[in-house]
Amino acid sequence: MTKRRASFFNGRVSLTDRKFATRRIRVPVQMELKRVVVSEMPDQQAIFLREVNGTREFPILIGQFEAQAINRRLLEEPPFRPMTHQLLINIVEQLGGVFEEIHITEMKEHTYYAALQVRIGDSVQKIDCRPSDAVAIAVHHSPILPIYVDESVLDEVCG
Repeated sequence: MTKRRASFFNGRVSLTDRKFATRRIRVPVQMELKRVVVSEMPDQQAIFLREVNGTREFPILIGQFEAQAINRRLLEEPPFRPMTHQLLINIVEQLGGVFEEIHITEMKEHTYYAALQVRIGDSVQKIDCRPSDAVAIAVHHSPILPIYVDESVLDEVCG
């Protein structure tokens, strides 16, 4: 794409042609947990994420333990003693970390990748994890953590 740009040189206006590479800035899209499917059949559990203020949605197949942990937290009171995901939140917070958000970053060979974003002082750490664990941590956190999905993932799964 060619653009004309005016520049000032010694008080005179000069037009120059410049080639500008256009690059599309892709920002993560905020999603919300729409539903959790818990089945007695192995490998049939899923979470559905839906775009906040949008129409795109997609499922992620997850393990039975993670599906039950997410569903239990959404439907019931917190357990008397911390379960695994709450324990992880407690450890990070006791060590001075603050969970900020979760981000589903990519999809490779039908496998989703995610990161937990944790702030420790002035530093932000991105911790690699499975999306199911990230969502479980998000719903166990108070308040529930924001969930973001990279636009490239949505392009691939939503078309």
